[in-house]
Order: sequence, then C-alpha cells, then structure tokens
Amino acid sequence: MFEWAYDGVNSSIPRNVGPECVSYLSPKRRILETAFVSVFIILFWIWGLKKITLPKRLPYINQDRVGRRVLLLIMSMVLGIEIGFKFTSRTMVYLLNPCHVTTAMQLFLLAAEPSPMVTSIFRMHLNLMNGPVLAFLFPETESRRIFPDKAIYYIQHGLMLVIPYYLLRIGGVYNIEPLSDLSWSILTYGFNLAYHFWILQLIALPTQVNLSHMLCPAILDPFESQNYRLYVFVHQGILCPLLCKLLCYSFDYLLTKCPLTKVKSSLEVALPRRKYKDESNKKIKVGNS
Repeated sequence: MFEWAYDGVNSSIPRNVGPECVSYLSPKRRILETAFVSVFIILFWIWGLKKITLPKRLPYINQDRVGRRVLLLIMSMVLGIEIGFKFTSRTMVYLLNPCHVTTAMQLFLLAAEPSPMVTSIFRMHLNLMNGPVLAFLFPETESRRIFPDKAIYYIQHGLMLVIPYYLLRIGGVYNIEPLSDLSWSILTYGFNLAYHFWILQLIALPTQVNLSHMLCPAILDPFESQNYRLYVFVHQGILCPLLCKLLCYSFDYLLTKCPLTKVKSSLEVALPRRKYKDESNKKIKVGNS
C-alpha cells in the first residue's frame, strides 16, 4: 500500500535495506532490547519532568528579526527541496530520520511566537545536535545519486548548527539552563530513545529499510555485534548531553566573551532589536540640543 514511499531505496548499498538486515537480530532479541530500553525511557521521563525548570521572570517579548525570517525562509526552501528529492526518488520514508524531525523543530522555533513552549522545545532540540555533527563526521550520501541532492544534505545539516547559534544570539525566549543542569538532556534522551525504539523500529521492520540503523549496524560501526544497539544506547547517552553542553559553552564564549564576536553580557540577555538605530537617534538629539 505504501510501497511508493520506500521502493526507491537503494538496495545495492550494504545494510541499507532488505531481509538480510532485518534478520541481523532475532525477533526475541529485538523484543527484549525494546523492553529493556523502554524501562529507561519511562525513568528518564519521570526524572526529567520532575527536575526541569524554566526562568520565572523571562520577558516573552517579540523577537521578530530579519535574520530570523531569512533563516526560516532558507531552511524552509532546503527542507522543501529535500522533500521533492524524496518524492521523485520514491524514498519518502527517509523523511522520518531524526535530523528531519529536528529540522521541523527548528522551523517551529523560527516561526513561533515567544512562549514557555518555545523555550522548552529550544532547550530540548539542543540535545539533538549529535545528528548534524555525526552527519558531517560520518556522511551517508551513497543513496543520493545526483550532486544537488548531496549538496542539500550538507546545507541542511550545516544550517542545523547555525540556527541554534543565531537564536541564542537573539536571547530572550531562546535561552539555556545552567551547564550543570542535566534534566533537559535526560528528558530529551528519553524522547529520542522512544522515537527510535517505538516509532522508527516499527516502521523499519515491515518496510525493511534500515532507518537510523535500527535494523542492523552500519558497515563501519566499530561496535558491530549482536549488542550494537545496547552500545548505541550507552555511547549516545553520553554523547548527546556532552555535545549539547560543549556547543552551549562554545556559543556562550563566542557571544559573551570573545572580543571579535561578543554581542551581549550574558546569554540570558535579549539582544535589542534596534540598538544601532536607537544610538543614532540619541546622537541626533544630543546634537540638536
């Protein structure tokens, strides 16, 4: 019924699609691993929801800026082109990959009015930046047969790293928790695991498409074995929060400390919308007086 969404997946790429990839793990093994991880998913949700906090006196002012609208336009076009390529190649199932979901979250952040929900989604999506980083370190472009399709891959993942930097630069509703606070990281990792084990796996099995390597490991996976998904559960549980904190620390340095890029005193400060215009107006008034 839905063959049009996945029958264009390239079967010549090893461990990309097919019954051999599905049979890498036995059904019993998949059920046991899913049950084991599901226990941690529930625990992560319970612990994270109890610990997360939002600023109590955050001014939810309108932060509509030209740069925000430009990024929204560019990322919308990039995602639209990506969807077009997936339609023409009959590989729409790949739109379920985590990076596309994170891209949709970023489009929401760029378009939505300031609110506590925007702050929550912003903090959570920072813990998903392992996707674009790993996409550059271990690019998977073999299934993209034409150059524009491969170019969109790098443009999209590059923008995914630019957008959080720009939003933190704006500040206000786009703010982060203290670096020592792991509650948002743990909560987000619970959602990340649920998406992989409860959604991607259920779609990957009947379609036999190795979505986010839920069916079998990549050829170059250093942890390739029957336990590869448990190894991923552990090393991504370390990488996701570590990379999030590292990026936040780097953005903090660039925006508040580096002499060449400093724009404000702290990340919590909202960048004024008309800073330079206001200063010029003040100078004009002083000159007239």
